[in-house]
Amino acid sequence: MALHVMDEANRCLQCKVPLCRTGCPINTNIPLAIKLLKENQLNEAGKMLFENNPLTTVCSLVCNHEKQCEGHCVLGKKGAPVHFSTIENYISSTYANMMTEGPKPSNGQRVAIIGSGPAGITIAIILARYGYQVTIFEGKDKIGGVLRYGIPEFRLPKSVLDDIEYRHLELKGIRIRPNTMIGGAITIEDLFRDGYKSIFVGTGVWKPNSLHIKGETFGNVHFGINYLNNPDSYKLGSKVIVIGAGNAAMDVARTAIRKGVRNLTCFSITKKVAASEYEFSYAQLEGVNFEYNKKPVEIKDDGVVFMDVNEAEDGTLTEIEGSETFYPSDSVIISISQGPQTRLMQSTKGLDTNNKGLLEADETGHTSRPGIFASGDVVAGARTVVEAVAHSKIVAESMHEYMQSLNNLEED
Repeated sequence: MALHVMDEANRCLQCKVPLCRTGCPINTNIPLAIKLLKENQLNEAGKMLFENNPLTTVCSLVCNHEKQCEGHCVLGKKGAPVHFSTIENYISSTYANMMTEGPKPSNGQRVAIIGSGPAGITIAIILARYGYQVTIFEGKDKIGGVLRYGIPEFRLPKSVLDDIEYRHLELKGIRIRPNTMIGGAITIEDLFRDGYKSIFVGTGVWKPNSLHIKGETFGNVHFGINYLNNPDSYKLGSKVIVIGAGNAAMDVARTAIRKGVRNLTCFSITKKVAASEYEFSYAQLEGVNFEYNKKPVEIKDDGVVFMDVNEAEDGTLTEIEGSETFYPSDSVIISISQGPQTRLMQSTKGLDTNNKGLLEADETGHTSRPGIFASGDVVAGARTVVEAVAHSKIVAESMHEYMQSLNNLEED
């Protein structure tokens, strides 16, 4: 492992204008990390990575590297790019095992984090560095949000998230309240009553989008995000249809194959899958079949009826009448993205949402109600982990500035 990492590190050209860094949504100083590693300063490299990106270990595993850092590497124009994902994972996972720093002295101000996905974890870690007393309210039994309940174990081992919970949250003095939904027994108003100076909402998007076609309520039909939450609780049979062809659909398909499904086909309404080339190629390698330009029109107890669609050059889709074809299957999994749950928004006065039910917030995370901030999927819809972390860094600083301004007003 280490020899391979050093082989990759030695290929780096240390470009004066590093396009790899330009391609990274969180602006990781890739040349510096590689330089420090080659100079045997692994701890310094690890510290730099974590200070820039609290979820660097996660991102090294799940980022779309082919379109980001590695996709911009100049070596990739004529050959193989430097695989920084491998280098980053080695540095961050090795350095993570050495992190034992305790909590900062408390500044006496409480902060509530609702949701422990990528955005919530990032905000919590950054504000804990400033000395805020941070409490995370998580609706499920473990932290991680989509990282734990939406990304399969083979892509992101749960041990990585457990390590983050211990080293980055518990050791920093961050408290976690699992199985606690805000908007039910505890409301936003209760949090303000108990002295939380600011509240961050990072509840993600957990409500599956539906097709609104006949048969969608049948017992052989499931939603992708629910399946990924706990695959072992499903009895799918040997022949499965997945409706959808994005990255989440690839996760569903590859998980089902690992759980014993023998024949699985993903149906895409377009002539190309929406998933990344990396995820698509792995799905093909693992035996997933694909059908293109197919629109589901009805689900039956033993399969799905699809209609062919014609796709014009401008992307316009036109149904081809009389092309309905029945495809048999034991189970059907619908994986066409998700929207936000609405309990918190409906129980909180003064929070504006858009026509998709997503929270409205400005570029620095301010919502329509003072003291409440938001970022991540609950604002932007389903996005990548690194995008959520990058924006949440900005929001964390905005929350810090807001609470400092409250201090100044109280002093005056």
